[in-house]
Amino acid sequence: MNRTYTAKPSTIEHKWFVVDAAGVPVGRLAAQVAQVLRGKHKPTFTYNMDCGDFVIVINADKVMHTGGKGDELIHWHTGWPGGLRNISRAKFLGDNPVKYVEKVIWGMLPKTKLGKATFKKLKVYAGPDHPHEAQNPAPLDISKK
Repeated sequence: MNRTYTAKPSTIEHKWFVVDAAGVPVGRLAAQVAQVLRGKHKPTFTYNMDCGDFVIVINADKVMHTGGKGDELIHWHTGWPGGLRNISRAKFLGDNPVKYVEKVIWGMLPKTKLGKATFKKLKVYAGPDHPHEAQNPAPLDISKK
């Protein structure tokens, strides 16, 4: 009889990966980083456990938009009367690239307690330097098609 594998907290190993975002379309970066954060790249993936890995994204200021997506507007509401706001994707990326990449990756994760715990394993930096050398992060290849 076949049994379904279920990961236990004692058997889960978290690795560290570093991703260079220079020249990568932001949507492709977010989709692939979200897969690694959740642990879907592992054969031991369990949907109700945090079995993903830590991901460090460097050069967040050099991600790119394909087509006319840089001119698209991101809308939100402040909750106050007349509080509808918007900003273009290119301006948001130029003003705060770390926050922009984090927002795009958060959009690919589940909006639950597990999703919030998964999101805490993401570290984003605008430049090429990061303070996580002690964890010996392995390079993660993101295709730049």
